[in-house]
This record gives sequence, C-alpha cells and structure tokens, in this order.
Amino acid sequence: MSIPFSSTHYRIPQGFGNLLEGLTREILREQPDNIPAFAAAYFENLLEKRGKTNFDPAEWGTKVDDRFYNNHAFKEQEPLEKCEPGKEKSQTSMKEVTALNESSEKDKDMEENAALKIQAAFRGHLAREKVKKMKSSDLQEKTEENE
Repeated sequence: MSIPFSSTHYRIPQGFGNLLEGLTREILREQPDNIPAFAAAYFENLLEKRGKTNFDPAEWGTKVDDRFYNNHAFKEQEPLEKCEPGKEKSQTSMKEVTALNESSEKDKDMEENAALKIQAAFRGHLAREKVKKMKSSDLQEKTEENE
C-alpha cells in the first residue's frame, strides 16, 4: 500500500540523471517498439564505448552539473602511470591540494589587485569632483565680483 501524499524525497545519484536523459533522447529519436530491449541494447553499447574510449558520460555529466559549485572539476588531471595502489591516491591528493593552494593564492592576488584598482578609481573620482566644486565656486565668486 502506498501513501499518495508522502513527503519522502529520494536523492538521485550523480550522473544517473544524465544517463536517463541520454536514453530518453535516443528513445524519442528512434521510436522503438520494444523499449526495454532498446534500453538494454543502449546501455550495452554505452558500456562498450566506455571500455574502448575510457569516456564515462555519467562522470562527465556529474562534472557538468557540479561546475557551478566546483570549478576545479574541469581541470585536466595528469594520467596516473603504473604506480602501486597505495601510492596512487596519496600522490593524486597531494597534486590536487597543491593545485588548489596555488590557484587560491593566484585568486587572492587577482582579487587584491582588482580591489586596489577600484579604490584608486574611486579616489580619482572623488578628487575630480572636488576640483569641479572648487572651479564652480571660483566661477561664482568671480561673477559676483564682476557684478
């Protein structure tokens, strides 16, 4: 027995929505008579392509969905050479930490330079406004003296 107005929300695994979108697109494009058989063939073909090209559409879709929150997802990672399984993760994590630290330092420098430029431009604006006021007050004094 199901509850029609349940407030249960299920989390969809990352990348699963992209796989279903791809399947749906192909079903709409091909209009097969037997949809479950078509889906099975579609996923088998997808597995073969993933095995040959090492491209995983679910992983790629996850990175696309996550691009707003994590801009580092699209940075190219160096392929791991033949390493021992234990060292593999530690080397990768150290590279990622180093890359993140370097990029955050560059970002901080860029932000600091941008803030300095904005402040200098604002100070220049205030100085120009002050000069305008001084000129207008000098002109008013001269016109009053002439009258």
